Amino acid sequence: MAKQKAPQWLIVLAFMAVYIVWGTTYLAVIYGLRGFPPFMLSALRYLMAGLLLLGWCFIRKEKWPGWQAVRSCSISGIFMLVGGSGMVAWAEQYVTSGQAAIVIAAEPFVFLLADRKRWKEYFSSWFIIAGLLIGFMGILLFFGGSDAASAPAGDFATQWIGYGAILMGTVFWVGGALHAEGRMEKGISNTVSSCIQLFAGGICSSLLSGISGEWGKIRFNEVPAEAWAGLFYLVIFGSLIAYMAFTWLITVRPPALVSTHTYVNPVVAVLVGWVFVNEQLSWMQLLAMVVILLGVLLTNFPSYKLSFNQQRA
Repeated sequence: MAKQKAPQWLIVLAFMAVYIVWGTTYLAVIYGLRGFPPFMLSALRYLMAGLLLLGWCFIRKEKWPGWQAVRSCSISGIFMLVGGSGMVAWAEQYVTSGQAAIVIAAEPFVFLLADRKRWKEYFSSWFIIAGLLIGFMGILLFFGGSDAASAPAGDFATQWIGYGAILMGTVFWVGGALHAEGRMEKGISNTVSSCIQLFAGGICSSLLSGISGEWGKIRFNEVPAEAWAGLFYLVIFGSLIAYMAFTWLITVRPPALVSTHTYVNPVVAVLVGWVFVNEQLSWMQLLAMVVILLGVLLTNFPSYKLSFNQQRA
């Protein structure tokens, strides 16, 4: 199916949002955690973004789906936003924003392994098999390059706890995405489904925040300005602008081309973390980042080739 026509300048801006903004959200979480506990930060982020999207849905008079679709969106939202992004926010208490982004770069491998119905298609390609093996080597290299000097608080043990939480978060994110793909009704707009997911993620994060005692410890008048700035950046630029740019781009450009943000985001996260908060990575972890991204490139190469051939045809 041919892609829609769109102004080139608008496409460039959308790619900049997906490449750069998503890469900087890891740093925004670090700033947000300077004033908010992790589950509360996630709850405020999702609920505020959800309210803004809800207002937009009313303005555009979007059609609201039935209960079955609401239920599917809510389940996928809880898995992706609470178990996925929320787990990353919790882990960034113990790892740097750059380290978190590099571990998240392994997410395409989890997709390949979890999407069983397409295994025959995936594992018939030597590009994908080679990419999986190289990516796995990169992950081992990254973990092997961890040391106390690269840990935010110099604590090697808690750094590993953070890595484990992020890896668990990638499993939740993939599970939620596959659930949404398999069970969501057709014809629901991205805006409506995102709105439902954000509210479900925000409500669940609020419950977790209350159960863990975060709401009793916070004093909003004592939250520093940099934490508020981090929260508002996550709401406006992360949960709204970048995400909506992504969902629009896949309607005007091949999804495989849009997915190249997987390679750019970790590099952006590492650079801004180093520039703004002096985060450090060992030379072995930097090498591991290159190896992981090479593995991701190889696993996606067949889909890139197919998408570009279809677009040319």
